[in-house]
Amino acid sequence: MPLRLSHLSDATPGVLPNQLLAEACSAGWIEAGDYRMPEENIQPASIDLRLGDHAYRMRCSFLPHDDTVERSVKELIVDELDLRREGAVLETNRPYLIPLLERVHLPPFVSARANPKSSTGRADVFTRVITDRSYKFDDVQPGYDGPLYLEVVPLSFAVRVRQGLSLNQLRLSIGSASLSDDELWSIHSSGDEPLLYVDGRPARREEFATGDGLFLSLDLRTSSTPVGWRARGNASLLDLSKVRAHRVADYWEPVVAEPGDRVVLDPERFYLLLSHEAVRVPPNLASEMTAYDPTSGELRTHYAGFFDPGFGHGVGGGGSRAALEVRAHDVPFMIEHGQRVCRLTFERMVTEPTKLYGGAGVGSSYQGQVETLGKHFERPS
Repeated sequence: MPLRLSHLSDATPGVLPNQLLAEACSAGWIEAGDYRMPEENIQPASIDLRLGDHAYRMRCSFLPHDDTVERSVKELIVDELDLRREGAVLETNRPYLIPLLERVHLPPFVSARANPKSSTGRADVFTRVITDRSYKFDDVQPGYDGPLYLEVVPLSFAVRVRQGLSLNQLRLSIGSASLSDDELWSIHSSGDEPLLYVDGRPARREEFATGDGLFLSLDLRTSSTPVGWRARGNASLLDLSKVRAHRVADYWEPVVAEPGDRVVLDPERFYLLLSHEAVRVPPNLASEMTAYDPTSGELRTHYAGFFDPGFGHGVGGGGSRAALEVRAHDVPFMIEHGQRVCRLTFERMVTEPTKLYGGAGVGSSYQGQVETLGKHFERPS
């Protein structure tokens, strides 16, 4: 018998799959008033959240601590923008607070985490969810009953956004279902469910680097020309509601590796690079890219992001490579091919989803990717 929402309790740890997320929407755990949740917004292990009809231009970021967001924000608002119809332009390096259409009414044994959608991170748009009486971003406590707000900070490009646009995702889970490093290697080495591939084959033990998660490294081989892209300064306005509508050359310049398979990053410039390894997330697991600082402050790699069940699953040649969002701080910083720069953590699903990333009916833009640019840009030749 299929697992139903009524079967869940604190004795059923794991991440909720799409069929239970759809049931949770019907049951009112996640609701948006008069706005129905579109079926395409329910992903294999997450829900795409939508922007509301207005945004606040803020003088600074904040957390509400013991108060509500609505009361805490009043003294920080510089202006209010209308996101209906044609939407509004969000300027770079300015925080905006946008009430989301969705509210949550979680049972006491269910918590949630939020992360930017992959396309949002690739456009260098920094987002994080704020809830009432919260001390942490992107963290929705068990039993939370209230509104959701999204802080949005465009960093490289001024962007146009509209009501209903999805910039981030919400993942519901019960308890702790994280896999240990030993469990990751056991699953990978069993032969049935490899998690990591190198040059199209399952990674060997010495290539399977772990430390509270599975590490990925950079592909900076000089034969891969270019090895990535760097955001241009003073670029054109980027409309985040339009897909494949923006010329690459207006926003990006190619990055070519130096002899020795290395790249020197300019400080405070945004780079899109590709992982050397390919990843496979089997149907019974969900994964998350965690922010990782390998250089004590000199280098920031990757906004945290979700990898849904099915990412890299069933792809010829083994897995899908990951797009890595990289920024150096303060001084130029050299990175080299094979340098470990980010980490994947894995959790068990409560039950397998009925649809997978890359499968029919799922808007999967990056399955089997060999290019790092997001869906907003034309495919480079």
